[in-house]
Amino acid sequence: MPLAPSFVNLIDVEALARDRLPPAVYDYFAGGANDEITVAQNRRGYEELALRPRVLVDVSRCDTRVRLLGSEQPTPFVVAPMALQRMAHLEGEGATARAAAAIGAGMAISTLASMSVEEICRAAARPPWFQLYIHRDRGITRALVERAAAAGCGALLLTVDTPVLGRRERDVRNAFLPPATATIANIVSSAQSATIAAAAEGSALAAHFAGMHDPSVTWRDLEWLQSISALPLVLKGVVRADDARRAVGHGAKGIVVSNHGGRQLDSTIATVRALPEVAEAVAGAADVLVDGGVRRGTDVVKALALGAKGVLIGRPVLWGLAVDGEAGAVRVLTLLKEELELAMALCGCAAISDVTRDLVAGP
Repeated sequence: MPLAPSFVNLIDVEALARDRLPPAVYDYFAGGANDEITVAQNRRGYEELALRPRVLVDVSRCDTRVRLLGSEQPTPFVVAPMALQRMAHLEGEGATARAAAAIGAGMAISTLASMSVEEICRAAARPPWFQLYIHRDRGITRALVERAAAAGCGALLLTVDTPVLGRRERDVRNAFLPPATATIANIVSSAQSATIAAAAEGSALAAHFAGMHDPSVTWRDLEWLQSISALPLVLKGVVRADDARRAVGHGAKGIVVSNHGGRQLDSTIATVRALPEVAEAVAGAADVLVDGGVRRGTDVVKALALGAKGVLIGRPVLWGLAVDGEAGAVRVLTLLKEELELAMALCGCAAISDVTRDLVAGP
């Protein structure tokens, strides 16, 4: 697929997407909690780390293959679970799945996807992960898990940093309501869609989420979740060593160091800062990934050096989708892969296994 020369990096593409999206939709995707300190810190965390490259290494070929949850894939990238992608482009999550397949990235499907899990799985080249919130109605949760497994998902990605929804002030100001072209395909019926608009003020979507989501979920619920599904369990939203150890003790096969892209608790530690202690605590007993703020191939090298086996890529994929649909998302992921290969070569790393802790220096 030819790459349109509309942007040259993952930072440029956001400005182009902002011009194409309705302001309230752009704010929904771009916004964070409260003052958006954490959104900025996620990015700044990478900028404050320095690389210490090796020299005189044969880097005529750089191998970006990794193993995640026991399966090999060509890149260490997983497209993060992001809601309502048909707000960015009418082909939505289907286009994103095809884009991920085009460059050998994994994909995670959001509970709040705007296409059915079955449709998205059909578009994916490898089994996607299914991101899950545990609902007050456990029957809804069980049905989602069973559908995800039947559709061919390869893992459950349980979001654990959302006992309640953070206050996203851009959405409050906009009284955010998804357009009719982007409904919550997997858990909201057409009748329920009409009721989402009933919030008296603020974000109608946030009000709907609060009514559905169970704030009483604890570690004990992991046992129930694993009792209803044989899919490997990955916990997303861990930023502490003690929680990482508990996750492994409760059977998690993977951990995503995440602060929800700065959308939950503002002033949360930047994920790249939290990553080393989580990776050290896990000590190889589960695969550690990280999200939040990754915009450059050098960021990926830093994350891998600090203990991650992979990185989740979020907003930039949406921006590419908004700019040029599937081709735009392909371009975003292709640029990141090319930057990773270049950064590996210039760091003296011919394979991902060569990306080690000594490559990174920083405060």
